[in-house]
Amino acid sequence: MNPRIGVVVIGRNEGERLRVCLSAIPFGECEVVYVDSDSTDGSLELARRFGAHGIPLDLSRPFTAARARNAGVRKLLELHPDVEFVQFVDGDCELHGQWLAEAVAFLRQEPQVAVTCGRLRERNPQHSVFNRLCDWEWDAPPGDAKACGGNALMRVSAFQAAGGFREQLIAGEEPELCVRLRQAGWRVHRLAAEMALHDADMTRFAQWWRRTMRGGFAFAEGAWLHGMDKERHWVRETLRAILYGGLLPLAVLLLTVAVSPWFLLLLLVYPVQVLRVSRQPGGFTRAFYLVLARFPEFVGVLRFARTLLGSRPARLIEHR
Repeated sequence: MNPRIGVVVIGRNEGERLRVCLSAIPFGECEVVYVDSDSTDGSLELARRFGAHGIPLDLSRPFTAARARNAGVRKLLELHPDVEFVQFVDGDCELHGQWLAEAVAFLRQEPQVAVTCGRLRERNPQHSVFNRLCDWEWDAPPGDAKACGGNALMRVSAFQAAGGFREQLIAGEEPELCVRLRQAGWRVHRLAAEMALHDADMTRFAQWWRRTMRGGFAFAEGAWLHGMDKERHWVRETLRAILYGGLLPLAVLLLTVAVSPWFLLLLLVYPVQVLRVSRQPGGFTRAFYLVLARFPEFVGVLRFARTLLGSRPARLIEHR
């Protein structure tokens, strides 16, 4: 076992997906910690049988993936204080067999890179349009990047210096950490190598709507935290959701009622956007949902505003 490489897996009631996830991890080559968030399907026991150090997340505080990942790193460093790299894996993902070796070699060659990730693919894109949307979303170009997702290899020293994930975030915690890492002079880099398979298992419109709403919440909170910085983190995405998901349809409704039905023609901006975006990979289907996404994103922005103005912490937005 190489004590300088660790893997942190998080999950809750992932069932067979977790078994597949654990089966792909080279237990003989790294230390593995599994953080469970109140599963009722025996996930914790399954992880321990595989050889992982399974720990339950303290649920006296609201659950977030950020809290679970931080808890996993703390346990990992308790077991092996000299761990140099940590691979984060979501319990619904399966690492590619060569990924860890390629990613670790890259970070050792590039001392200014704090985070690296690779090509994430959807396991069953043919099962639903929503799975295909995820697969298109994962297909980002290789090279220096602004952010990574939940599956990424990180340099432990950089992770610790940045203070880890911001634990109160219910979404968007990885891009937010990457903002702080880049502000500290680190780089984030996406490799062309295959990294993992992801199993979204998204077959219903309601699931897509909630997942996209969570994205809008993350945009708004990211802009609130870092929108005044030089790169204006997620300000454009937040304003886009507010304009096209809220202000424009509301303005059209009011002008139509108060002035003239001709103002309904302003709604043509949406099909025009669909036609414009449809020239990109994914064609009309992807373009349609990208434009439609402005509406659940706007709902997510409103939910963040309500959280900001209220006294209760944000509640997790789950799509499964």
